[in-house]
Amino acid sequence: MSDDSLEHRNKRTLRKLLIWALAMFGFAFAMVPFYDMICDITGLNGKTSSTASSEGPSRTVEDRTVTVEFITQRGQGVNGDFMSATRRVKVHPGEITLVNFYASNPKTSDIVTQSIPSVTPGEAARYLHKTQCFCFDQQTLGAGERKEMPMIFYLDPELPRHINTLTLSYTIFDVTDRVAAANDAVINNNAVAQ
Repeated sequence: MSDDSLEHRNKRTLRKLLIWALAMFGFAFAMVPFYDMICDITGLNGKTSSTASSEGPSRTVEDRTVTVEFITQRGQGVNGDFMSATRRVKVHPGEITLVNFYASNPKTSDIVTQSIPSVTPGEAARYLHKTQCFCFDQQTLGAGERKEMPMIFYLDPELPRHINTLTLSYTIFDVTDRVAAANDAVINNNAVAQ
């Protein structure tokens, strides 16, 4: 075998490996939005919708009661309280329900928080409709402030019969530094554009 044919095969193999590596990178990059879209549609992994439900319930199923439990957790760096006023409620599918949550900031400076919801069992996520939720937007807590944060929801009347209990869990995160960095980037971009 000549050196030219060996070199040609090596170049062809290198080209194939580079194309493969680029394709894998592109696939991995595309997976995050694709995964989020699938979770929004199917309720996979208990991920709930990040936008308010624009429609109200079509009807109320009076002969069925479902228990909805609430769990709250604090993410790393969050020192204040975060809790629901109610640990569990019994609701009829289609019944609009209000639950208040509370968060506090014991720090001497303002903080910005973001709450991330999750539903168990994951299958129930697509049947949980929130018409108002503190989790849709970042919440600013002033220094020493305690804030009431309402969540209004209903369960879809088509909730499968085998789901009698679902748990809605929220984890609150301090995103102050990330928000400040994003604001600084916008200010710098505007200054450069002028």
